[in-house]
Amino acid sequence: MSEALTALSAHVAARLGDAISESRIAYGELTLRARPEKIIEVLRFLRDDPECRFVCFTDLCGADYPQRERRFDVVYHLLSPYKNLRIRVKIDADEESPVPSVIAVFPAADWFEREVFDLYGVLFSGHPDLRRILTDYGFSGHPLRKDFPLTGHVEVRYDDQAKRVVYEPVKLVQEFRSFDYLSPWEGTDYILPGDEKAKQ
Repeated sequence: MSEALTALSAHVAARLGDAISESRIAYGELTLRARPEKIIEVLRFLRDDPECRFVCFTDLCGADYPQRERRFDVVYHLLSPYKNLRIRVKIDADEESPVPSVIAVFPAADWFEREVFDLYGVLFSGHPDLRRILTDYGFSGHPLRKDFPLTGHVEVRYDDQAKRVVYEPVKLVQEFRSFDYLSPWEGTDYILPGDEKAKQ
């Protein structure tokens, strides 16, 4: 597997040149870091080149590194069923500069880009309908950012007694949670719910 990935890495580097800034093999996958303005060119090459044929767009996600100047990674995961290989392509992004939408290359990226926009705040230029997809209407902030507060926001739910949608502050109640930190192989020193009759 690593020989095929090494050959693929050399092929991509030779064909794409400065569009790729870094290439690394880890955990059985090739990871490329591309220049954001070249992401469409890179993904189109990986899809169409006969040595690559990464025709399956499996995922697009984000990652937040607040200590960096360009704090976000946008990560594309592709599969080549013809070569039985996977590849990961990363680009960096910030809060203000939009990155090109890749819907023209992989239409399946549509809702994935909306999700990254919703949860991280990354903007995608050329997206036909860039709006929130997971959070509620009127939601403020981007909940997967590392600096997003865990409490102090409003929860929206339907109240069956009031027969309407109600807004309540979010509360994380810890008093009903107990953590035993035991290994599942050590067993517990208490009876698990449902096991009352097991030891009789």
